[in-house]
Amino acid sequence: MTSAQIQEASNFLKSKCDLVPEVGIILGTGLGALVNDIEIQEIIPYEKIPHFPVSTVETHSGKLIFGKLSGKPVVVMQGRFHYYEGYNMKEVTFPVRVMKLLGIKYLFVSNAAGGLDPEYETSDLMVINDHINLQYENPLTGPNLDDFGVRFPDMSEPYDLELISLAHEISNAHQINLKEGVYVSVPGPNLETKAEYKYLRIIGADAVGMSTVPEVIVARQMEIPVFAVSVITDLCSPGKVKKITIQEVIAAAAKAEPNLTKLIKELVVKVN
Repeated sequence: MTSAQIQEASNFLKSKCDLVPEVGIILGTGLGALVNDIEIQEIIPYEKIPHFPVSTVETHSGKLIFGKLSGKPVVVMQGRFHYYEGYNMKEVTFPVRVMKLLGIKYLFVSNAAGGLDPEYETSDLMVINDHINLQYENPLTGPNLDDFGVRFPDMSEPYDLELISLAHEISNAHQINLKEGVYVSVPGPNLETKAEYKYLRIIGADAVGMSTVPEVIVARQMEIPVFAVSVITDLCSPGKVKKITIQEVIAAAAKAEPNLTKLIKELVVKVN
């Protein structure tokens, strides 16, 4: 993906909608209900946007939504892209580059994840405070897009500490049991073996999924503050591992959605 392609996609979207979003939001598996709380101004299918990938996962709607959430202008990805779909990481993270040109000042990311911490329960929310990247490919590999950031961006603080603190304030006010931990991103699409779950726990992960980290790397290269939260949709600690279907993942995400929606809506209000 080139700077010219990113600019072309941005120009197309600006021609379709004059709203300038302050917050970009990426909704993960089974987490699309937040859209019901948006005062929608424009919905644009991904396939209409120049150079945009198209969602191939059945649980991802594949729409870019412009509107207002809690009175703030937002742009929302209802469905994201994954390496396992056959896209390279520049394609996976292309929308984040586009959202930067659209004007976002913050990026909020959600995902469905497996809980490695034995204290976690299904449908818990976990704020991500750090990550481990086990993806095969890095979105910054290749010629650097100098217009979007430095060649070697610092990643010592990938998730914004102020946003994490605000999230805990909100969760305390609403009696939401909000966990905090480290997310590990793996390529997928198969789920992990018991030995792999054990390994991921040993190296320091509290939850495992197949997304999020590539988008965060690109956002941080562009110096966009990031807030990310995982919905724990299955349990992966010793003694709790069992066979799971995508339907069970979606059901667990749906159960967590009211709390996630409340958290995101109030966080949008509190950011400057």
